Amino acid sequence: MSEHIPAPDRQHDPHPAQPRTVLLRGGEVHSPADPFATAMVVEGDRIAWVGEEGAADSFADGVDEVVQLDGALVTPAFTDAHVHTTATGLALTGLDLAAAGTLADALARVRAYADARPADRVLLGHGWDASAWPEGRAPSRPELDAATGGRPLYLTRVDVHSAVVTTALLDLVPGMRDRSGFHPDAPLTGDAHHAVRRAAYATLTPAQRAEAQAAALARAASLGIGSLHECAGPEISGEDDFTALLALAREANGPRVVGYWAEAVASAKDAERIRELGAIGAAGDLFVDGSLGSHTAHLHAPYADLPGHTGTAHLDTDAVAAHVAACTEAGLQAGFHAIGDAAIGSVVDGVRAAAERLGTARIRAARHRVEHAEMLTEATVAGFADLALTASVQPAFDAAWGGPDGMYAARLGAERAATLNPYAALLKAGVPLALGSDSPVTPLDPWGTVRAAVFHRTRAHGISARAAFTAHTRGGWRAIGRDDAGVLVPGAPADYAVWRTGELVVQAPDERVERWSTDPRSGTPGLPDLTPGRDLPVCLRTVVGGRTVFGRPNE
Repeated sequence: MSEHIPAPDRQHDPHPAQPRTVLLRGGEVHSPADPFATAMVVEGDRIAWVGEEGAADSFADGVDEVVQLDGALVTPAFTDAHVHTTATGLALTGLDLAAAGTLADALARVRAYADARPADRVLLGHGWDASAWPEGRAPSRPELDAATGGRPLYLTRVDVHSAVVTTALLDLVPGMRDRSGFHPDAPLTGDAHHAVRRAAYATLTPAQRAEAQAAALARAASLGIGSLHECAGPEISGEDDFTALLALAREANGPRVVGYWAEAVASAKDAERIRELGAIGAAGDLFVDGSLGSHTAHLHAPYADLPGHTGTAHLDTDAVAAHVAACTEAGLQAGFHAIGDAAIGSVVDGVRAAAERLGTARIRAARHRVEHAEMLTEATVAGFADLALTASVQPAFDAAWGGPDGMYAARLGAERAATLNPYAALLKAGVPLALGSDSPVTPLDPWGTVRAAVFHRTRAHGISARAAFTAHTRGGWRAIGRDDAGVLVPGAPADYAVWRTGELVVQAPDERVERWSTDPRSGTPGLPDLTPGRDLPVCLRTVVGGRTVFGRPNE
């Protein structure tokens, strides 16, 4: 049977009698096995063959399906290494203030949303960023009370490390005004923020939660994302939310979901509980500090726009060391959320202390990871390399907040801001990178993420398109201990995406070794031209484990 890019099967037998064999031909296949490949054979859930068009004829009569690519590009499916799936779905289906250009605009959107959702017990919203508004401040509680008609509202800042709420939501949490992080006239942070988040999310019905999760997974599949790393935890989402998501991902025809649960481990019993939840690690957003936007990232020197304030430390070196040691001994991956230079220093010192106790080889073999890792120094980059820590990073943060006039510069001053997110230095030191979005903090957008890593706002920190693409495909698999996936070679999982795109290019070398890319004549596979202003590739089909999970209509 021969056909063009098909729509996905809506139903599938999880245990087919025989593996289906598919031949894709007539396109460009991004594979190190053959840099000139134009065809690929998939047998069941594995890549069986990659090669050139002439050799594809020998397979054509022995396969169940032939897909004519018509010049389309086939790549490994992307892995987004840091996602909050339910929150992403709620932003997709609910109140998203990312496009609000002013405080007045934000309040008008809140009012319209409240009017349109009269049955919701608690109104949920996300994405405001007062640093980008001319008013320069967050919505006040009286303003939100008026906009909602006095109903409960939970509204997170774009970084999800602070929130504004209505009086009605505060009244649902006993002792709220005595919690750390409570501010009568400012956004809530710390324990106060976590308490209102728990109260707000507790009002979601199972149906609302499932709808949000399904919406997020469908969006990911439509963007060529084949795997998501869900970064959950008791301060982020409940156990029911986490286990329901993992169950949905197992049962649905969609992207894979790898779960992390951010809870400190002190014993083998703790580690076993993490595994029983379905998590592969006690990692993800285990908070060592907060965020720069909310002034809660832990710094050595005070914020430039908040003199005397150095942020919030949630875990110290000893706590980091204890967690890493316990996880390593239990054979469990550990990890942390760390953004400020003081927080990252605590992580490196803590992991090194665990290595002194258990041996560096055991620590390196565990592939522990650090989320965000923004404010690195030469010493902490070297520490990441020495301890084989994976840097799970989000280049869209730099695209959104970097540069001399961005939020980073406002918080830290231009000189310190220019040191953030040094991807070239990390790669040069041999630190493994895994790229992600932290959605809904920044949107699911894999090609945009690769572009942001290449065209970093601080030019010295940018990396080659090839390196960024690898970090967003194979890097996420390596971060979970899988070296056999995220690449189109025989034997690898059949997780791939098909793209409509322009001419493929190989990035030319420049004066910095870190960005050199091999001359096309040597056979390096090409990638789309990601120069800012050019259209990004459009996903035509996404396949996970040999099964189509997204097909663009009318293609």
